[in-house]
Amino acid sequence: MVPMARLDQLGSDATALAGFAELFRQRWNREAICNETVRLCRVHCQPDQIIGIAGWLMQNFDYAFATLAVEEMPDAGWALTYVFYKDDRAPWIHLELTLDKSISVVPSLVGLPHGPSVDWHEREVEDLFGLHFEGHPRLGEFVLHEDWPEGTNPLCHDFDAHRHYEKRAANAKWEAPTIVAAPGVFAMPVGPVFADFAESAHFLLETVGEDVIRTIPRFFYKYRGVEKIAEGQPFDRALLLAERFSGTAAFAHGLAFCQAVENIAGIMPPPRALALRTVFAELERLRSHAAAITGICNSTALAVATSQAALIEEKLLRLSCEVTGHRYLFGTVAPGGVVCDLSEVVVRHLTSEVGLAAQQLRDLLQMLRYSSSFLDRLEEVGIVSEEEARAYGLVGPIGRASGVARDIRKLFPYAAYGSLDFTVPIEHEGDGYARLRILFAEAQQSASIINSSLSGLPEGQSRLGDIQPRSGVALSAVESPLGAAFHWLRLDADGRVVRYHIAPPSFANWHALHLAAENFAFQDFPIILASFALSNAECDR
Repeated sequence: MVPMARLDQLGSDATALAGFAELFRQRWNREAICNETVRLCRVHCQPDQIIGIAGWLMQNFDYAFATLAVEEMPDAGWALTYVFYKDDRAPWIHLELTLDKSISVVPSLVGLPHGPSVDWHEREVEDLFGLHFEGHPRLGEFVLHEDWPEGTNPLCHDFDAHRHYEKRAANAKWEAPTIVAAPGVFAMPVGPVFADFAESAHFLLETVGEDVIRTIPRFFYKYRGVEKIAEGQPFDRALLLAERFSGTAAFAHGLAFCQAVENIAGIMPPPRALALRTVFAELERLRSHAAAITGICNSTALAVATSQAALIEEKLLRLSCEVTGHRYLFGTVAPGGVVCDLSEVVVRHLTSEVGLAAQQLRDLLQMLRYSSSFLDRLEEVGIVSEEEARAYGLVGPIGRASGVARDIRKLFPYAAYGSLDFTVPIEHEGDGYARLRILFAEAQQSASIINSSLSGLPEGQSRLGDIQPRSGVALSAVESPLGAAFHWLRLDADGRVVRYHIAPPSFANWHALHLAAENFAFQDFPIILASFALSNAECDR
């Protein structure tokens, strides 16, 4: 028996699944099903308990919300799984709700102190499944814009994806959803169409003079319906969807999907495959961060620095193509390992080129650090505090620039990260310059990890043989270049997808953009936007 007086101690140490199970039994009278292999506590909750238990986890134990996976069960019921995670000593927590199909109202978690991290997840479920979250202040027209027919819920089983749905007639009286009411207020639309290669997104900036008072984002102009398309597909075909809905993080999302398949199948790729996965994941991170640095330099009209960073990015894209056959690493990962192996000649070439790119980035940082006009546009601009970052569940470089040090590679090591010694960079200012420094620091770290992995590359095969399909469900987490990505996958006995749910880092981080943009000058908005360096395509999955 775990004494009640040790609740706080277990919250900080979290050394035993059994201890956490006892806490749930004592505090909430709920039995926890524990799995030591994956360090998981599953707790079935009643609807009237979900707010209390979730708040207890987030406030008393500093758990972060990861994702909400909703499934329409064959027996005409709803299954909701709220996923929480903390650190390398604490177990994953799955809070599970099972509802009769006739029940369509669920308590909202948005009112909790860390409730903002759940906000968009509940809005998405309301749109795609038709479940209503009681107490949520902003439901409606989120993923599905106003031209979708009323009552259409694409992820429900009765939705026919092959049927043509007539668009809803435009409302002639429609007005933008403004918030600010003050003399001289002006609503400035930004997007949804941008120049260059930027995906569609709309930002409504409410300003008084030059100051942005409110920022209202809107995404999903190119909603792809990946989760619906994946239903019924064999897992090897669904992998094509996983690595293509956001090409700039193709390897990370493909890897997350493959790990979920492997968890269900109960297999582990060979050591060489795990090391190569680490190499390719860090090569993608290095290239992604170079692209983000390019965007930040471009937003401040620093033409020479923009060109220098773009050249580094292009060289890394070409290097990726040379070693894997694709600039964005498409088709590189597969269940059981990786598709392409590296010869000794390629290993030496990759090591040399990555080292050169790292040196060029170090030189660029030194030049930028002494450019006062550049720093003036980033320092103390677009600030997100650590308290806000935790409340909104920020991940990746954005979270780490605001003092949130969570990194899936360290918390729950996958591939070969568990055998590597590296420190997660962290800053505390939460401004644009802090985000830039994190990008540069992580780029150097990626180069170091690549070289360490290549220098000790294990011998042997790089991929297992054919994978025997079987039914099951798994959650896979990876640290993509933009942050933590969570993939929930359920397969049937034939290896076909029953349910696939993706919670990408951009979905979590875009939600907090308004925190950085508000109370700063209108002309700062493009720079703040660039410093977040997020993917619209990840939201439009």
